[in-house]
Amino acid sequence: MTEMLVILAASLLLAWPLGLYLARVMRGAPMKVDVLFHWIETPLYRLFGVDPARSMSWRGYVLAFVLSNVVVAVLTQAVFMTQAWLPLNPDQIPNMRWDTALHTMISFLTNTNQQHYSGQAQLSYLSQMTGITGLQVVTPMMGLALAVATLRALFARAPQAAASAAGDDRQVAVGNYYVDVVRLCVRFLLPLCLVWTLVLTSQGVPSTMAGGPQATPIDASAGMAQQKLPLGPVAAMVAAKQLGANGGGWYGPNSSFPLENPTPVSNMLEVVGILLVPMAVIFMIGAFTGRRRFGALVFGCMLGMSLLSTGAMMWSEGHSASAATPLLMEGKEVRFGADGTALWAAVTTQVSNGSVNGMHDSLAPLSGGIAMVNMLVSAIWGGIGCGLQQFIVYLLLGVFLAGLMTGRTPELFGRKLETPQVRLLALLVLLQPITLLVFTAITLAVPGLSGTSNPGFHGISQVFYEYVSAYANNGSGFEGLGDATPWWNLSCSLVLLLGRFPLLIIPLVVAAQLAAKRQAPESAGSLQIETPTFALTLVSVIVILTVLQFMPALVLGPIADHLSLGLH
Repeated sequence: MTEMLVILAASLLLAWPLGLYLARVMRGAPMKVDVLFHWIETPLYRLFGVDPARSMSWRGYVLAFVLSNVVVAVLTQAVFMTQAWLPLNPDQIPNMRWDTALHTMISFLTNTNQQHYSGQAQLSYLSQMTGITGLQVVTPMMGLALAVATLRALFARAPQAAASAAGDDRQVAVGNYYVDVVRLCVRFLLPLCLVWTLVLTSQGVPSTMAGGPQATPIDASAGMAQQKLPLGPVAAMVAAKQLGANGGGWYGPNSSFPLENPTPVSNMLEVVGILLVPMAVIFMIGAFTGRRRFGALVFGCMLGMSLLSTGAMMWSEGHSASAATPLLMEGKEVRFGADGTALWAAVTTQVSNGSVNGMHDSLAPLSGGIAMVNMLVSAIWGGIGCGLQQFIVYLLLGVFLAGLMTGRTPELFGRKLETPQVRLLALLVLLQPITLLVFTAITLAVPGLSGTSNPGFHGISQVFYEYVSAYANNGSGFEGLGDATPWWNLSCSLVLLLGRFPLLIIPLVVAAQLAAKRQAPESAGSLQIETPTFALTLVSVIVILTVLQFMPALVLGPIADHLSLGLH
C-alpha cells in the first residue's frame, strides 16, 4: 500500500506542472524556448509542405491523420520484412514472417504494442529503433493530437461563429494536424524521453549499439557451451514505451527481465512513467479549455476509478481466497513480489500501456478479471489521447441519458445532442461487444485456433484477454497462449484497427457537429455536468456499458476460474 501511495503522489506532483506546460504548447502560447524549437520545427514544416498558420476542418484533420498512418505503415512493414539485408543487425536477425510483420506493424501503429514475437530474437537494432521506438514516440502523439482537436471543437467559442450561423461542420476549425503532432513530439515527448533514458541508463539499463557479449553458463548441465547476451539501445526504447503508453518490451519477458528493469529505482521510474503523461493530459484540460471545473470532473472520475481498481487488484493478489496458492508465484518476479506485480498490473491496464513486470497469466483469477475490466473501460486514465476520447464518449452518453431522465433535450455546453450524434456514439458502443465476443467465440469454437495452454475456464480467459487487450490498444497478454500463428496475427490485426481509428475519429466528428450548432446561453435549467451528482451518473454509465454487458464472459472466465481454484 505504501508503494502505491508513493508512486501515485510522485505521478501527481510531476504531472501537474507537465500538464500546464502541455496546455501552453498546444495553445501555441509564446515560450522562452521558442527559438530552439523553431530551429527544429521549421525545416519539418517545409519538408511536409505545411503552413503552420493554416487551420483545418475536421475532414482535413482526419484525412491528414489517416494518410500519415498509411505512410508510416508502409515504411515500417518494409523495414520488418527486409531487416536481414539492412544495416544495424549485428546479431544477424532474419526477416520477419509476413503475418508476424503485419501484426507487429499494426500493433505499434495503433499505439498498442501487442507482441507476438520476442524482440531480442526477432528484431534487428534498426527495426527496434525505427519500427518500434520511432512509432512509440509518434503514434501516441498522433492520438493526443486528435484529442486536442476534439477539445478545440467541444469548447469552440467566437472563432466558430460562422460555422454556427451556417450550421456547417466543415467550417469548424480544429487546428493543424501536422503542427500539433510536430509540436507534441519535439516540445513534449522527446525531451521527456531523453530525461527518462538518461536516468534509466544510470540504473543499468543497456544503452549501446554494440552486439551482445558471449557468456559461459554456470550450469554445465544446461547443454550450452556459450550463451549470447542480447543488448542494444534498450534504455531509449524503455523510456518511450513507458512514457508513450506503449508497453512493448525490448526483451520478450518485458520489464520482468533484469536488463530491462534492473533495480527498485528503475521499477518505480517505469511505473511512474506509465501514469505520468496520461495524468498530464488530464491536468492539461482545465488550462487548455479555460473550464477548470470540467478538468476537475474528468480527473475526479478517473482518480476514483483508479483507486478502486488498484485497491481491488492488490487485495486479490494478497488477501483473496486464492492468494495463498503457491502456484500463483510462478511467473512473478520475486524481486518485486506479489504486491509489486499487482500494482504494476493495475496501472498498466488502467493506462493503455501493456508493459509488465510479471506475467499476467500468473495473476490470481480475480486479478485477471480486474485487468480485463480496466481495459474494457479504457478510460481509467486510458491511453494518450485515446483515454480522453473514450471518456468524452462516456460523457456524451451520460449527458444523453441524464437529459432523458430529467425530461430535457440533451445538450452539452449549450449545444443540443441530437440523432446524428447519438447514432455515431451508438456505433462505438456496439462495436466493442460485437468485435470482442464474435472473435472470442470463433477462436474457442474452432479446434486448433486458440492455442491455449489451459483447457478449462482459464483458457477462456486467455482468449478473451488477448482480444480485449488488442481492442483497448493495451498490448498486455496472458502468456501461455500460442499467439504466433497466422490466425492470431490476422484476427488481432483487425481488432487492433477497429479499437483504434473509430475511437479517435468519431468523437472528433461529433464535437465538430456540436460546434456547428447555434449555442444557447446556459441557464438554471441547463444540465450541470461539473457536479458530483453527474460524476456519479457518469461512473454508473461506464459500469453499465463495460462490466454488466460483458458479465457473461467474465463469469465464464476469471470468476469461474476463481471458484474452481477455491474448490481445490
